[in-house]
Amino acid sequence: MLGVAALAISGNNAAAQGTATIYALSVALYRAGSMVKGLFQGRWGIDLLAVTAICSTAVVGEYIASLVIVLMLTGGEALEDFAHGRATRELRSLLERTPRIAHREEAGGVVEEVGVDIVGPGDILLVKPAETVPVDGRLLSDAGTFDESALTGESLPAERLAGDLLLSGSVNGADAIRMVATSSASDSQYSQVVALVREAAASRAPTVRLADRYAVPFTLIAFVLAGAAWWLSQDPVRFVQVLVVATPCPLLIAAPVAFLAGTSRAAKAGVIIKDAGTLEQLSRVKTAVFDKTGTLTQGRPVLTGIRLAAGAVLSQDDLLQLAASAEQYSSHIFAASVIAAARERGLPLLPATGASEHATNGVGAHVGSRRVLVGKPGFIKENTTGFERTPLEGGQLAVYVGVGEKFAGTLIMSDPLRANAVETLAELRRLGVTQTMLLTGDTSSTAQHIADSAGIGNVQAECLPSDKVAAVAAIPVRPVMMVGDGVNDAPVLAAADVGIAMGAKGATAASESADVVIMLDDLSRAALAVDIGQYTMRIARLSIWTGILLSFGLMAVATLGVIPAVAGALLQEFVDLATILNALRALGRRPGNRRPTAQAPAVSSARVRPQVQSDGPGPALE
Repeated sequence: MLGVAALAISGNNAAAQGTATIYALSVALYRAGSMVKGLFQGRWGIDLLAVTAICSTAVVGEYIASLVIVLMLTGGEALEDFAHGRATRELRSLLERTPRIAHREEAGGVVEEVGVDIVGPGDILLVKPAETVPVDGRLLSDAGTFDESALTGESLPAERLAGDLLLSGSVNGADAIRMVATSSASDSQYSQVVALVREAAASRAPTVRLADRYAVPFTLIAFVLAGAAWWLSQDPVRFVQVLVVATPCPLLIAAPVAFLAGTSRAAKAGVIIKDAGTLEQLSRVKTAVFDKTGTLTQGRPVLTGIRLAAGAVLSQDDLLQLAASAEQYSSHIFAASVIAAARERGLPLLPATGASEHATNGVGAHVGSRRVLVGKPGFIKENTTGFERTPLEGGQLAVYVGVGEKFAGTLIMSDPLRANAVETLAELRRLGVTQTMLLTGDTSSTAQHIADSAGIGNVQAECLPSDKVAAVAAIPVRPVMMVGDGVNDAPVLAAADVGIAMGAKGATAASESADVVIMLDDLSRAALAVDIGQYTMRIARLSIWTGILLSFGLMAVATLGVIPAVAGALLQEFVDLATILNALRALGRRPGNRRPTAQAPAVSSARVRPQVQSDGPGPALE
């Protein structure tokens, strides 16, 4: 193009026109090849207008206009690249922070720098200040502060104590720490996040295909208007003047940029949208289905009361201390809750011997000179005298305790509703979700209590994973969004129109089956995902129609012959710019949107959660 300009300035117009025509026709030939390839991919009419406009301007001698069209096409691609880079900034930031090296302690305390790929479980690692944690592990130092925003979207630093889980991809604070690796790099959380992000970045939204279909009527109307202008004016230049303002760049650019911007915004909030079509499905969700334990509830039972057996000589603190001392050797979820309750009251755990866990029933151990049993009512009734079943209210859970050969009392526990559960459901209703349902493997009384507390009208309790899949498949009001966690939720997450794995951090079977992975253990992010889907699709469609209507307006004016071909080509470039800038609005948060309430990140959801039953520890169904 610079050569053409030099020839024109020197006064050699014939050579300038010839050179420009050859160059423009070469570009048109190249675009024709792209057009044929697009036809085989089902993309009708996208390049036909551009090729016709270039050829027609060259034929009628408007070589400057043909160069402007070529410049417009290449400039439009450059603008799209810029918009793509802006929209995917947050996605790329995740990829760029992938750990590559680790400092491993060798024999004699020598620290050696090694590639992260050769680190294995059990290796002792040193993480320097401001360094990225290379693999999943546990903290050996007394304490540390870590930036987990790349994983969870939570900007506040997370404080970790000795023994706490450290996630690969988090950034160490101001002090060097020591840790022991528990996973290899390929099995660590951050590698799973990177895989999800790459999958999201490589996908193509259905709305983009919808934009391709817009090209067919758009192209037909453009040719009809251009042909009518030529026929009415009997001037072929008028045909060119209409076509140069009718290039389909807005259709090519708007939807991809809006989708990538929405995905980027979601990733920044700790919500990984794995599949491009999920954004459109999220925007149309009408039914929301929830798992109970660990989703609507905190998944960590807390002690709410202690009831002593009739004639008991122990105090409440004595009973709790003995139960916690026996439970310290149990892996059941209730064990951790009982121990936590004892520690909150400042009760030290007593040494225990002869501990044995009775699968699905309870645990027994000798604490001092006394045999202590903790578990289900049937287990305690069979092994003690004086047993009495404790009456419970909705949502309460009972852990029974026997001391010696006598029934000693009951620990009353509950799995409380998440603090933001009611607000999240209200937000979903505001977003147009008309139906809600609770699916759980828990007992009917407990499930109904949680549903009533959260404002959910439809409840199905005591469900096996296959029952949940059947229930979701039978829902008539669709699309259906299922929110859950844990391995047993994987089938129903895959069966739903949109499956959302919450707090899974990319490492569980649930996250592999889900369409959306929420990295932060925060229920409100489910509503935020729906909000982002609706806003992104609204922006995508608005951007498409903005470009189409502006182009139609310019075409209508051009039929009157008042827009020269060169000016029309330049005006179309402003249409492209307006389309891109409007699509990039999907990066921002809509005015009035509330930032979701952050909760402490879950350590992991990779275990099967035990079923919470009202009569004590039970089998792992929920």
